[in-house]
Amino acid sequence: MTRPAARGGRASADRLARLLNLVPYLLARPGIEIAEAARDLGTTERQLREDLELLWVCGLPGYGPGDLIDMAFDGDRVTITYDAGIDRPLRLTPDEALALVVALRMLAETPGVANREAVERALAKIESAAGDLAGAPVEVRLPADTARVRELRAAVERGRALRITYYTAARDETTERTVDPLRMLMVAGRAYVEAWCRRAEAVRLFRADRIDAVTELAEPAVVPPQARPQDLSDGVFRPAPDLPLITLRIGRGERWITEYYPCERVEADGEQWLVSLRVTDLGWARRFVLGLGPEVTVIAPAELAEQVRAQAAAALDAYATPVDRAGPAPAGATQ
Repeated sequence: MTRPAARGGRASADRLARLLNLVPYLLARPGIEIAEAARDLGTTERQLREDLELLWVCGLPGYGPGDLIDMAFDGDRVTITYDAGIDRPLRLTPDEALALVVALRMLAETPGVANREAVERALAKIESAAGDLAGAPVEVRLPADTARVRELRAAVERGRALRITYYTAARDETTERTVDPLRMLMVAGRAYVEAWCRRAEAVRLFRADRIDAVTELAEPAVVPPQARPQDLSDGVFRPAPDLPLITLRIGRGERWITEYYPCERVEADGEQWLVSLRVTDLGWARRFVLGLGPEVTVIAPAELAEQVRAQAAAALDAYATPVDRAGPAPAGATQ
């Protein structure tokens, strides 16, 4: 049975295609009778009149007088008097068709695409319509499409439980976990496995490039009924009010932080900026700050500033301690 939403989506797509071809058709036949146009276009007079009413509010941005499509009626005859630039049926140029082919092939290779068959059908139609592009030497590979990603994708599609060795950057630790995969997905150019983690007893995201080892188990993946995929429309990291808030003073060279991480506050402080953002924990924040350049100062919290100061001092002390690389002198050697 076809779902109502699917029927509505198909009808909208058909109507859009009809409208795009209707204007150039009418331009070539000024004063044509509506009944004749309906027969030519394979639709009913009622549907054609509804399409013409919709054309009244279609046109160029601004949507004022002189922007919208205009037409004149003389009894049952219609004439387009202003086409708003839609003066020919929609046809893809070779460059446009190739761009669509590349985009669809990339989408087909993206982990987590729910309806890959629909993507492949659309790709086949465009390649068929474009003719020469069907055999175009275009191969699309995502930056994150490594052998590990392909291995994980195959395991997820087979519906098997996985045993993984995973590095957690926030805690700087590596753990062994058994997970029941829900799906694979791509977020901001990185591949992830979303799975029920038996150790955490919750749904977790595992970055593919941080999975050091993976073993596909013989048992099928069993996802508890309460497990639900996460909403990742705003990205993987969603700052919560209960997470630690840190404030940094950054120089010009570190302003990229405000584009890469979600910040709660950014304000100018002379030539520098004050930036506040939520972090998973202070351990991650300490390693993050230590990896930045000298133009970064921790303003708050004081605990983080002390941790950064202590670890930086320990690193400097290690460099200051001389190391005797020659080793002990042989017996009888002259010093």
